[in-house]
Amino acid sequence: MQDSLYVSLSSQLALQKRLDTIADNVANASTVGFRATGVKFEDVVSGAGQRSVSFASAGQTYLSTANGPLTETGNPFDFAVQGNAWFALQTPGGTVMTRDGRFSMNENGELLSIEGYPVLDAGGAPIQLDPRGGPPKAGGDGSLRQGTQLAGAIGLYNFDPGQNFVRYGNSGIVPARAPEPITDRIDVGVAQGFVEDSNVNPVLEMTRLIQVQRAFENVAALMRQTEGTTDDAIKTLGSK
Repeated sequence: MQDSLYVSLSSQLALQKRLDTIADNVANASTVGFRATGVKFEDVVSGAGQRSVSFASAGQTYLSTANGPLTETGNPFDFAVQGNAWFALQTPGGTVMTRDGRFSMNENGELLSIEGYPVLDAGGAPIQLDPRGGPPKAGGDGSLRQGTQLAGAIGLYNFDPGQNFVRYGNSGIVPARAPEPITDRIDVGVAQGFVEDSNVNPVLEMTRLIQVQRAFENVAALMRQTEGTTDDAIKTLGSK
């Protein structure tokens, strides 16, 4: 009887993690460049044969690889990644990957993210533009020109977020290993005057929320039934 309580408890812990993930996704449904978090669970088996009991694992988070829709803004400092690649930012916490391409140029000509972090080129150096050259014109490969002069290039990077990844800010991801710059690939690029919206599907997340709520109710009912059975057994044995 105690096994069913432990199984129910492991299920509730797993459901709580799924609930937290859904809540975070819904909260960021309008966050530019945000990629949804998923959770996968595995059975943890204790014992062997007929005495084996399956518990729910703690769960591991992973990052959705689906691209979000692009929204045209017309702002020359807005950029969207096309394909499987990321922008790189220089932050106090080290290099951070992001799909949020809402950039700006300060009075010194530095290309900065919306949080004020320098945007890096393919060599890992902050991009420096001519502060008097006006808004740059970007090529599909991320190259930046001011007038007829090549002023720099936005770096595009590839990295594996892995499981149980760490977020940074609104839509940034801290890479576990150094990201690799992408060069000479036709399947990735930069679209100027666009931003990538969140890839969260609110309808799907609300459906999952309802499923989790029902699962919570079923597990709670099982725990009440188990506790009732235990109480009855104690009363029966105690009366003898």
